[in-house]
Amino acid sequence: MTWFSMICGIYVLAAFVTDVRSMKIPNRLTLPVTAAGLLAHTIWQGWEGFIFSITGFGVCFAIMFLMYALGAVGAGDVKLFGGIGAWTGLMFGIHVLVYSILYAGAIGLIILLFRRDFAKRIRAMASGLAGFFMLGSLQLVSQDKTLKFPFMLAVLPGFISVYVYMNAM
Repeated sequence: MTWFSMICGIYVLAAFVTDVRSMKIPNRLTLPVTAAGLLAHTIWQGWEGFIFSITGFGVCFAIMFLMYALGAVGAGDVKLFGGIGAWTGLMFGIHVLVYSILYAGAIGLIILLFRRDFAKRIRAMASGLAGFFMLGSLQLVSQDKTLKFPFMLAVLPGFISVYVYMNAM
């Protein structure tokens, strides 16, 4: 599985560069790499490899799609995680997803602390959360008020952390 993870690492690095430069992860990167992951696992391990890869793709894609529906990530991030799942499988992909969300929270908090409108943003977040829990609104905050940064700033350290953790075991 190591070379699958290494290829996926190159994919994540390429996505990092494009996302930091343009705040977009293009389909010309995500779609062929995802298909190549499915194909590589199928060739390498037959049906078992296909099931391993399609399960990782499907679950990672589905979770990120829910986050996309909530306005938390972009569509490129959804396809990126589908590709990560296709190359590394369900467990590795889910771990990368969880670590990435944790890193994104830390990055967002750091950015928020250094902004002048910190108190205003905290009140807006509290109001959005209250609306979510009381009214069942799926939109936590309006898109014009969200704090935006390339999600790849969190995904790259998430991927590296999981790679180091999984290989240390």
